[in-house]
Amino acid sequence: MTPTQLADRAAAAPATEPTPTGRTAIREARSRRKALLARYLGYVGYFVGAGLISGAVVHHPLDPARYTRIALYGVLVFLAATALNEFLLTRRKPTFKQVASIMGASLLLSFGIGMLSGGLQHFEDFPTRAATLIPAGILLSFIAYVIKDEHVSWRRIFGLAGLTVLITALAAFAGLRYVASSMAPESGGGHSHGTDSGGSETHQEEPTVTGSTQPAPQTQPSAPTRTAPATPPAQQPHNDGHGH
Repeated sequence: MTPTQLADRAAAAPATEPTPTGRTAIREARSRRKALLARYLGYVGYFVGAGLISGAVVHHPLDPARYTRIALYGVLVFLAATALNEFLLTRRKPTFKQVASIMGASLLLSFGIGMLSGGLQHFEDFPTRAATLIPAGILLSFIAYVIKDEHVSWRRIFGLAGLTVLITALAAFAGLRYVASSMAPESGGGHSHGTDSGGSETHQEEPTVTGSTQPAPQTQPSAPTRTAPATPPAQQPHNDGHGH
């Protein structure tokens, strides 16, 4: 073996040490597993938060106190998912201004998505309300998304893309209002979440009313039967008194 070959083998020997590479691979595998679980939680948090907000926005007139709490829960879940995805997983140190901008835009985005999805889901239940929520959700979600995106200037809201979204929202509002006006008038108890409880209460009250009226005819004929035999004894001692 020539000296040149020995020098090449000596230079290549440190690069083939398996121990550091194996430890690094184990650490990377563990970090990937942790990152996978964190990404999953952040991904699910977006949809769960938006779903809670969408249900609360649409059903709010039925029970304001209850659905206000549900909306707050949805906001907390959505903001927690935003913090996880935007700050913890990326391992960056944003400034206070960046944190406030991202969290505020995420909050608006959650309500915009909730208004859009909730209005589409319950349009037949609340046609007039959904006809306003859907176009408003389109505008709000677009504005919030532009503000949240760091690579896009907020001036793009007033650009061609913003004009397209505005025209789409106005057309959706006009069309949905026309469809809502041709549908049957909505009522607060017409929704499936409210009619079941109200209907069950009315059906439970009807047997009690009819049950209370059935014994009444039975007591009326019994009253004359009790008074009829009571009158002759009252007349007999009175007649006996006249006889004496």
